[in-house]
Amino acid sequence: MSTVELTKENFDQIVSDNDFVLIDFWASWCGPCRQFAPVYEGAAERHPDLVFAKVDTEAQQELAAAFEIQSIPTLMIVRENVAIFAQPGALPEAALEDVIGQARALDMDKVRQSIKDAEAAASNGERPQQG
Repeated sequence: MSTVELTKENFDQIVSDNDFVLIDFWASWCGPCRQFAPVYEGAAERHPDLVFAKVDTEAQQELAAAFEIQSIPTLMIVRENVAIFAQPGALPEAALEDVIGQARALDMDKVRQSIKDAEAAASNGERPQQG
C-alpha cells in the first residue's frame, strides 16, 4: 500500500476511520525527509494493515501548526484517535520497525485510563504521576 497524502480537509476522517495511522510530517526541501521517505515507503509495504500518511508541512501549514511541528521529519503515530508517539528525526529502518512493534503492543485501554487519570489529576491541581 502506498502512503496517503493528508490535508486539513481529509485529516480528521482518515484518522477517525482508521485505528492505526502513522504520519510523516515532511517537506520537499528537507534532506533528512528525502532520506527517510524510502524507509517509510518500505514500512508501508511491509505493514499493509496500517495506514501510512504524509503531511507536506509547506502545503499544510495549518496542520503542522496544530501539531506544533518544530522540526522535520517528524513521525507521529495515532491509535484509536490518541497520539501515542511523536518524534522528530529520520529513523533508520530497524528503529521504525521497533516503534511500530511497540505501538502495536500497547494496551489502548490502559493508555486511555492513564490519560483520564492525568486529566483528573490536572483538574485537581495535582502533578501527573509518571507510570
